[in-house]
Amino acid sequence: MSDINSRISGIVGDNDVVLFMKGTPLFPQCGFSSRAVAILDHCGVAYESVDVLQDMEIRQGIKAFSDWPTIPQLYVKGEFLGGSDIMMEMFEAGELQTLMDEKQVAKAE
Repeated sequence: MSDINSRISGIVGDNDVVLFMKGTPLFPQCGFSSRAVAILDHCGVAYESVDVLQDMEIRQGIKAFSDWPTIPQLYVKGEFLGGSDIMMEMFEAGELQTLMDEKQVAKAE
């Protein structure tokens, strides 16, 4: 399991914003992932996505890595924020955009 933790840690560490999701931003494979993509797109930030359906080790490993049972999962500057419900709450309160600005996350091109 430490190998998968190293892989996940590398992905999280190498990208300002990472969304572990089912599917891709163009073709989300569940409603929660679709909502997470829509929120990030609305924030206008650049982000990396990881399709957990393409890698069963990551699909299981990310749950242990974050100690969070569901997908999608959002990481900003190495910090785990939560899933789509938490993203939605933060977005509606204006906290997500503020966090992205404070962390100086790159804007989407």
